[in-house]
Amino acid sequence: MVFQRLLGSLGVGGPTVDTVLDPGAVRPGGALPGRVDLVGGTADHDVEHVALELVARVEAEQGDHGEGEGVVVFARHTVGGDFRLAAGERRSVPFTVSLPWETPATELYGQPLGIVLGVRTELAVAGARDKGDLDPLTVAPLPAQEAVLEAFGQLGFGFRSADLEYGRIGGTGQQLPFYQEIELTPPPRYADQVNEIELTFLAVSGALEVVLEADKRGGPFSDGHDALSRFTVPHEGPAGPQDWNALVDGWVRELVEHRESYGSHAVYGHESGALSGGSGAGVAAGAGGVAVGVAAGVAGGMVAAEVVDEVGDFFEDGSENAFENAYEEDGNA
Repeated sequence: MVFQRLLGSLGVGGPTVDTVLDPGAVRPGGALPGRVDLVGGTADHDVEHVALELVARVEAEQGDHGEGEGVVVFARHTVGGDFRLAAGERRSVPFTVSLPWETPATELYGQPLGIVLGVRTELAVAGARDKGDLDPLTVAPLPAQEAVLEAFGQLGFGFRSADLEYGRIGGTGQQLPFYQEIELTPPPRYADQVNEIELTFLAVSGALEVVLEADKRGGPFSDGHDALSRFTVPHEGPAGPQDWNALVDGWVRELVEHRESYGSHAVYGHESGALSGGSGAGVAAGAGGVAVGVAAGVAGGMVAAEVVDEVGDFFEDGSENAFENAYEEDGNA
């Protein structure tokens, strides 16, 4: 999708901007290529910079007000600037920018997860800045992330939902101010022990940290509680798909049975952050599920139509309900 917008801060006759992302999904830590097409207005303008912001819609706890949602800017890149755009001139600014390793996946095997990411373009002209409408960003999981999810599918887990939560997970190397949670329903053999398992990936350049949280059922003489564990694997993972199945099954058994074994980290808790501004419905993302496994599948089927509509509405209204800017600007074009 591309957007074209008259720069409102410059009034009628100002430049227009049209940002075009190369087709296809990108991966965390990978390159995002594209171009920004500019068309001069009725007069010459001095362009100070052209910048791209990567934004995400996230949920957050709002104390007594329940859950809210808003926009987090999690990366910013200056891709051009310091040139004169003549009246009516057409100019294209090509770019290739890097995605953070923790960028969440928005789709799995071509099926949307209901996660909303976007690219927002800022054009600064003669002291005035204007941010264009959002352009959807499609991100596919890393191969190791796909392998872990595939293993869960082979083990009989089902997909329930996915969303982005504002806050930090204690005891991890998390960099972004939010994290992705993928909620999975247990197979029959674990159904009497856990209600669901929440899965979070935290990737870095050479490894993948896998965070698992089990919502454990209570017994006749005990209340239910959460159990958490985290595990680290290299991006390439073990050799062969069956090794992934055995590895993930071991993680689940350790989590459910509270056993300490082969190299797991200490149990830890979540840290959450309070946000200013923003309220409304959360980003419920999974009624109906999404195809994940090649053989068994995590759930099968398509994400609910209302979720897709919700994603589209986000880009149409160009939400500016920002929680936080969380980035260090990269000035490389």
